[in-house]
Amino acid sequence: MKKITYSIIALLSVATLAQADIDTISDVEAKYSNKSTIEAQKELKQSFNLGFSTTSGNTETLNANGKYDASFITSGYDNQELKVGFDTSAFFTENNSVKSDQEFTANLGLEQIIANGWLGYMGVNWLNNPDFKNYDSKTAIGIGLGKELYKDATQSLLFKLGTSYNILNYANAQATDEFGALNQYVEYHNQLNKVSKFYFKAGAMENYDDMRHDYEVLSAVGVNVAVAQNLSLTLEAEVNYDNLPPVGFKKTDTKTIVRLGYNF
Repeated sequence: MKKITYSIIALLSVATLAQADIDTISDVEAKYSNKSTIEAQKELKQSFNLGFSTTSGNTETLNANGKYDASFITSGYDNQELKVGFDTSAFFTENNSVKSDQEFTANLGLEQIIANGWLGYMGVNWLNNPDFKNYDSKTAIGIGLGKELYKDATQSLLFKLGTSYNILNYANAQATDEFGALNQYVEYHNQLNKVSKFYFKAGAMENYDDMRHDYEVLSAVGVNVAVAQNLSLTLEAEVNYDNLPPVGFKKTDTKTIVRLGYNF
């Protein structure tokens, strides 16, 4: 039985236009570092994001999605910061009364600060998209280490390496697939000015049973701009490549995303 590569989060793999989510934690990170970089404060921080767009005339299209994020900091090992983050999302598109995508996700992550820029993380990620990715559910449980390689007043560079146990339940007759994988992740941020930030994130996953052929890569590049005290706008482009996708599905998916959200 072929092993199928694992990707965890829902927001991103089918070519379409979407609007949602303003959090700086991207899908790339949730997939490959198990949500290991958590933007958190000692008080509970939450955000709720909605996106919606339609066209009419020669074509009738509908794009809608939403996302909820929550995070906080508590005391962990050796009284170091322990960050806790959770998010869940839904995504829906329709073209000329024909559903072109529908996806749901949930992610829970823990990040333990260790020392000297090192951190440890663990997380659980879940995805549902039976019609257009052939997954009744994709679940991963992962752990790993990370290191902040560079940081100054405007820029930061972070690298993470970990492993995950993956369970793939298919919507068609394919048998359930379970395997371990090596996860790698890199993240770069540049604070362009007081209100805008540029970022690049890339992650890769390799199945231990067939690392040469069974792998997946996801990259995202974007700009986040604060438009009001509690509002921000994100423009993002993403490319997902799965060298061994589910049977009958393409290897490459792309997505352009416009996100508007409210933090509280």
